Amino acid sequence: MVILTLNCGSSSAKYQVYDWDAKDVLAVGVVEKVTFPGSFITHEAKGQPKLFLENQNCPTHTDAVELIIKALTGKLPGHEGEAKVIEHMDVIKAVGHRVVHGGDKFTKSVIIDDDVMKALDEVKALGPLHNPANIMGIEAAKKVLPDVPHCAIMDTAWHQTMPPSSYLYAVPYEWYQKYSVRKYGFHGTSFLYTTKRAAVLLGKDPLKTNLIICHIGNGASVDAVRDGCSYDTSMGLTPLPGLVMGTRSGDVDPAMPFYVMRKTGMSAEEMENALNKKSGLLGLTAKYTDRRDVQEAKLAGDKQAELAQDIEAHRVQLYIGGYLASLGRTDALVMTAGVGEFAWFMREKILQGLEGVGIVFDPEKNKMAHSRNGEFLISKPESKIPVYIIPTDEELVMTEDAYALMAGTYDIHTKFHYSFQEKTYINKARAEGLKKDIEKEPKLKEIVALPK
Repeated sequence: MVILTLNCGSSSAKYQVYDWDAKDVLAVGVVEKVTFPGSFITHEAKGQPKLFLENQNCPTHTDAVELIIKALTGKLPGHEGEAKVIEHMDVIKAVGHRVVHGGDKFTKSVIIDDDVMKALDEVKALGPLHNPANIMGIEAAKKVLPDVPHCAIMDTAWHQTMPPSSYLYAVPYEWYQKYSVRKYGFHGTSFLYTTKRAAVLLGKDPLKTNLIICHIGNGASVDAVRDGCSYDTSMGLTPLPGLVMGTRSGDVDPAMPFYVMRKTGMSAEEMENALNKKSGLLGLTAKYTDRRDVQEAKLAGDKQAELAQDIEAHRVQLYIGGYLASLGRTDALVMTAGVGEFAWFMREKILQGLEGVGIVFDPEKNKMAHSRNGEFLISKPESKIPVYIIPTDEELVMTEDAYALMAGTYDIHTKFHYSFQEKTYINKARAEGLKKDIEKEPKLKEIVALPK
């Protein structure tokens, strides 16, 4: 059985094709600049050369999904027969869709029907930068694949276990009652995956495991996990607050936007755009959103880039410290997502000086850990709290949820068992990649984390 997962952003459509019977990834890819001139696709099928095609013209998400289908069936213009994954789309038996904001209406993944679409439309205003694109992606995929079940995997569902003391704001309570104003949290599929994997590495029951997980990518958030469930998280009503991100400000004085609006005459829409798309690292450096670019600029003597790194690291430390206090007992600190998995220099800045709270990292091990193919332990033996790097796998969560929904075996994560919760679980593609990484850098084997 083959399952397709789609993650549609405002101008992109990421996809993965998974062979459920073989437990193997058949293809991954992304269509970018959707709705803009010059759309392009990057498509990589297992065991075949990667394809990159420019100027594919995708004015809508429906066009993007149709382009994905051409890629999967080996019908990309000018590359007919190349990187083919399946003979025809009838092979796909389910589609899993990432949905960023489900409000408080969804506590787990669901099969999409008219009622679900209506509910997603009702909470669209809570996720104005993400949900419209998610909805467009679902509608586009249902047009192209009308006869298979489509499933919504909600980023916010993971955080529905937070207590009111974590998710309520100190604002008029009627705002919560009338307008659903509360903290929702995001990156749920990533936190679910890394929570379950951390429990495996620790040799603990996942529902008796306390963790602090730092999902640091272009978007970034921290999650406090108590007894295997989300207890608190840094993002809020929207994905804007919390950490310093690529273009998002993270936490600011709530009065600051009003002050600047009065000074400049900016509208509410302009301020929202500035905080979401012109702030964060871009705002601090005036040039960069990618941490690699910030690091290169810093090494070249750019003091503003160095300051941006210091501010970002300081913000992460504040959340780690706060969540250590809230949890009382923390079994591990986990780093994940693009920056958390690869940017050793940012991990170093974040982890420096945490010895007083029981976190002692090894600088050399930290520098070695720059592969998405393995799970690594980068703390010193004397560290009271181990530090793991666990590459996330949101697509696998989406795939397993979609399969279980279709099979009628799915339930909320505290009552559901994922394949990656097993000590024997192996990601075939990553295992092969790690083997090659170790051949190139044998010392990498020393930091590979193994289940206890």
